[in-house]
Amino acid sequence: MLQKDKIHLLTITALFAAAIAVMTAYMLHIPIPTGGYIHLGDALIYLAACLLPLPYAAAAAAVGAGLADLLTAPMWVLPTLVIKAVLVLFFTSKGERLLCRRNLAAVVIAGLFSPTAYALAGCAMAGTMAAFVPQFLGTLVQGIGSGALFIVIAPALDGVKLKERMITF
Repeated sequence: MLQKDKIHLLTITALFAAAIAVMTAYMLHIPIPTGGYIHLGDALIYLAACLLPLPYAAAAAAVGAGLADLLTAPMWVLPTLVIKAVLVLFFTSKGERLLCRRNLAAVVIAGLFSPTAYALAGCAMAGTMAAFVPQFLGTLVQGIGSGALFIVIAPALDGVKLKERMITF
């Protein structure tokens, strides 16, 4: 890979990380009764996973979501770094379109993996399995919202050929 290509990828990765952090920490928050809030930052993680090669997508997801947690709920930073980096593994950036069969299935898988992983992390932090259901349900709603947003915007971005315009390697 040429040096200019690496710089291009790093720049896009940094922009995604910043957008994920802002969307997660500050935009479109929906409070949930169990505490915390629902955000749509995962939709940007899914988009990054469909556009960027795996290590760059994982970095954008972990850094962006981790920074958001550092700013809003620091006790979640470590679980977030791992969980969000793993989320991108379900998606592919190799297809011609953002919304291919694999990425559609990945929305469902990520939408179930993330709440399960956060619920288990919540149980570990609380020291009891009683934390599982409230944490799971809140994060499940978040995953559904982010997945729905991705499913709505991906065809529009495919229509304007975003992948061709943005990633030219």
